Amino acid sequence: MNDRRIRFTGINHLAFVTKDMEITIRYWRDLLGLRLIAGIGDHRYRHYFFELSETDMIAFFEWPDVDPIPEKDHGVPVKGPFCFDHVSLGVADADMLWALKNRIEAAGFWISEVMDHGFIHSAYSFDPNHIPVEFSAQMETVDLRKNPRMRDRNPARLAQEGADPVPNRWPEVVSPTPVSERMVFPGEGLELSELFNNIEEI
Repeated sequence: MNDRRIRFTGINHLAFVTKDMEITIRYWRDLLGLRLIAGIGDHRYRHYFFELSETDMIAFFEWPDVDPIPEKDHGVPVKGPFCFDHVSLGVADADMLWALKNRIEAAGFWISEVMDHGFIHSAYSFDPNHIPVEFSAQMETVDLRKNPRMRDRNPARLAQEGADPVPNRWPEVVSPTPVSERMVFPGEGLELSELFNNIEEI
């Protein structure tokens, strides 16, 4: 395998945090329409997974002592420690974006007007945990994946080298892990695979 071109399939899952899994299920499953496809937990926590697409999931930990984050408008700079601004979820087309906007408004949640960003049309909202969520519909006339564009008036130096990965910037792998030494250790969620094994045995 050529380590320079790792092939990603998407975002397996984004893991957020909630204090209230019940309202989180009501919003993400019943309002947005994502299937609740897995859940693990015990008396200390829950960890649930919602299906976003064939390759992507949204997950939530429920921690009883956590508090919702303060609402912060999408893309507005802040000072101090910070790492996450918002998540943008793609929808199939413009009609679906408007249908989703109508559904969210009918449920009593705030959602912005639809904005034209030149390559996507987007509406902005917050889930019950105050997580900033953008809903985006790809414009048919502009595909940045096929035709990357850089219009930064003050671009980062390395961004000027282009879209494709630049080889030889990092040390080469000289001692790949032999197949015989590839050990995988048990983690949380093994009970989910045990359920599949039991189904196959029936």
